[in-house]
Amino acid sequence: MGAGSWGTAFAKVCNDAGTTVTMWARRAEVAKTLATEHRNPTYLPEVSLPGIAATDDYRVALDGAQIVVLAVPSQSLRANLEAWKPAVPGDATLLSLAKGIETGTLLRMSEVIGEVTGADAGRIAVLSGPNLAGEIAAEQPAATVVACTDTGRAEAVQHACATGYFRPYTNTDVVGCELGGACKNVIAMACGIAAGMGLGDNSIASLITRGLAEIMRLGVALGANPVTLAGLAGVGDLVATCTSPLSRNRSFGRVLGAGGSMEAAQQATHGQVAEGVKSCTSIRALAERHGVEMPLTTAVHQVCHEGLSVSDAVGQLLGRRMKPE
Repeated sequence: MGAGSWGTAFAKVCNDAGTTVTMWARRAEVAKTLATEHRNPTYLPEVSLPGIAATDDYRVALDGAQIVVLAVPSQSLRANLEAWKPAVPGDATLLSLAKGIETGTLLRMSEVIGEVTGADAGRIAVLSGPNLAGEIAAEQPAATVVACTDTGRAEAVQHACATGYFRPYTNTDVVGCELGGACKNVIAMACGIAAGMGLGDNSIASLITRGLAEIMRLGVALGANPVTLAGLAGVGDLVATCTSPLSRNRSFGRVLGAGGSMEAAQQATHGQVAEGVKSCTSIRALAERHGVEMPLTTAVHQVCHEGLSVSDAVGQLLGRRMKPE
């Protein structure tokens, strides 16, 4: 459900794994091209998608589905699910690919899914890891984590997307996987800002490491297993997103670091959603609710939404009181 870059790449992965796949696209012309030419004209247009059905009618896409893959941006998930809910099969596994914290409610995506659909936690799974869509669509080797409190459902999803180039692991720590996926987008923006300012590898490595520290603090406060955040859904996703030029969040931050405006940064990501722009505010609020200090997340929020200059943000971070690591 969703024909963006990651939804398209994941549809290819599942098809390559031998799973029967139907893609839902919001725009009729995209669905038509997917169905007739077996390519996505907007995202990853060079990738061949043979054998994949496509439609712009959500009822057709959801009919008889055993796994419903939710591949829309985090802030639009609720509205889409409200529309789709009557057509979602009653026992289908609901798999979230979205990485974010909902604005206002401060809910994780699995919590949004449960609230809207009424599905119990055991039916809801999340997928997270170092999964840059372009590389996976090119069949470069990658690994990921499928998290669900129901191990049987996690294993069913695992088998549905396991290929010679895409290796999924299972986990029961939904909280840890979701927080790792949401928070890394914000830290990637910080790394992009640093790169845009011309700062080097020491700076980037320091941001990644201190970013991980604040992600772990929030995760522990919310009941996540720290081991999860040291794995693919934590460190793995964080490193990929913070260092790759394919990362929308890093690219967005890089424009800001070079002195560009929010509008210029949006243009640089070709209209695709940089989840960290909105998630930085939600994650900051979630951290404040639980009494967790997240200075990098706060700085990114202030740069994006309060007019703080990038140079002042750096000075603010470096000027913090000395303390043990």
